[in-house]
Amino acid sequence: MISKLKILIKNPKSEFLRKTELIQDAYLIKKAPKNHKKALDRIKNKKKINVAFFVVYSSMWKSDRIFQIMQQDKQFNPMIFVCPVIVHGDEHMHTEMERTFNYFISKGYPTHKTYDNGWINIKKEFSLDLIFYSSPHELTKKQYFIKNYQDILSCHIPYNFGNSKLLHSFHDKIFHNLLWKLFAESEIHKQYSINTARNRGINVDITGYPGVDSFFDKNYISQDNWKIKDKKVKRIIWAPHFSIGDERYSVRYSSFLTYAEYFFELIDKYKNEIQIAFKPHPVLKNSLYNHPDWGKEKTDAYYNSWSERENSQLEEGEYIDLFITSDAMIHDSGSFLIEYLCLNKPVLRTDRDDTIRERLNSFANMAYDVHYIARCNKTLISLLKICYPTLMSLKIKGVHFKKNSCCLLMENWLQTM
Repeated sequence: MISKLKILIKNPKSEFLRKTELIQDAYLIKKAPKNHKKALDRIKNKKKINVAFFVVYSSMWKSDRIFQIMQQDKQFNPMIFVCPVIVHGDEHMHTEMERTFNYFISKGYPTHKTYDNGWINIKKEFSLDLIFYSSPHELTKKQYFIKNYQDILSCHIPYNFGNSKLLHSFHDKIFHNLLWKLFAESEIHKQYSINTARNRGINVDITGYPGVDSFFDKNYISQDNWKIKDKKVKRIIWAPHFSIGDERYSVRYSSFLTYAEYFFELIDKYKNEIQIAFKPHPVLKNSLYNHPDWGKEKTDAYYNSWSERENSQLEEGEYIDLFITSDAMIHDSGSFLIEYLCLNKPVLRTDRDDTIRERLNSFANMAYDVHYIARCNKTLISLLKICYPTLMSLKIKGVHFKKNSCCLLMENWLQTM
């Protein structure tokens, strides 16, 4: 008996505790629809509905159009809460909180930091009726988890276009099962929830992916933030993923370590022909800080180098305008695998190994089929040539993908708003 107790004490995620947690979660999932009905009954006659958007990274913000529509509607009172990312250390937490806070302040949105000489108790200090969560992952403090707001209606717009084969992480966490509404990118993504989630996807509505609304909005005016305005100098985005390790990251997308220095060679060699925007995943910097061959000093110097060169730039925030005003992309991302295709521009993926497709879901594999694939430096050179109008054959593939993968649901949804 004593030995078993010692095992339980040393291992809080023991089989016993895991099963106990599953039983508790099953009870909460069963209770969720009743909680939602009570919450709806409570607010259905309210003249003003207070809506909170819990955001951890500005780059995860996919609700801009919805927020603006709510601001224009007298029935809604929308506000932003910048929540901390606590899983990557204090420096990362404070840097990203400040970056995200400033991003929303620059847009003129009513924004609150969750830290003000101490962590604020949102539930106590604000009377909320509806919460939009930007991330399904437990990146922040427990007091901002969905379990603490079960009496309030909750929604989630995926921060990325669902691409991973790890369906549990994006469709069946307790988070997904407790939501009032989970807005799905396509019929295929809804089916993932039906097949995977413990609530069988009863809370899933298909809306398309709001993250690409602006790509289809003919009235949207993008900002040109590229250093060189001469359109003859081609604009290429390099967007590496953060998963540079092997053991900790089950997706293992990133080929950053292979191409990190080579991109500077390209920038210098084609100085008068191209400019490259470095758009790293927001967690890549922290991954490099912890890498034995990199560390903080080398990583910071590397990032700064992208800002210092004449024909390169560092982009760490929101990226819609960057995409629209670009000519091509090179990436090993998950969501960008799908998002960038909506623009019908040349795109190349740098694979780290031959098993990437095994880590993608069925939808993402359709997107993968219309990519150029690089597994060596020579292939990157080929993309530079493709950037010119006479060789943009990939456009045809991109259109075919859009028409056959439910991406046009996004366009239909935009027209009904």
